[in-house]
Amino acid sequence: MPSQSEQFLDTLIKVNRKMRTLFDARAKEMGLTLSRARLLVQLAREDGPTQTQLAQHLDVEQPSIVGLVDALEKAGLVERRANGGDRRQRTVHLTPAAREQAGDLLSYVAKLRSEILRNLSEDDLKEANRIMGCILTNVCPVLSAPSEN
Repeated sequence: MPSQSEQFLDTLIKVNRKMRTLFDARAKEMGLTLSRARLLVQLAREDGPTQTQLAQHLDVEQPSIVGLVDALEKAGLVERRANGGDRRQRTVHLTPAAREQAGDLLSYVAKLRSEILRNLSEDDLKEANRIMGCILTNVCPVLSAPSEN
């Protein structure tokens, strides 16, 4: 019989996969990849981050974010703008054409969140957030440690 820690992590992985599958299916319906949809959602939440900030928010590498922004810019969904005092640094913004699409994604995310969390109290969510924060704190050093192969 699996231990509580094994059951917890197995369930966590399953939940993550299923949520990604749901979001990915919606993104595909809208003609987007999962990565592009995540980027649009982030820009709908926070307009004008730098590419470095986007990479951090989405937990992807810098070269990956450059490719995503390039593709969305080519599709007319985002634009890069000079960042005031630092002309080398550029911020990323949704175009008017993308705002409706991003709004649809945000609505879907809100509906999904509501359905998934419907039987949980605020106290349950507070405790879950505390637990997930601890797990995230523990995962980060493991990710940066050299592998033992």
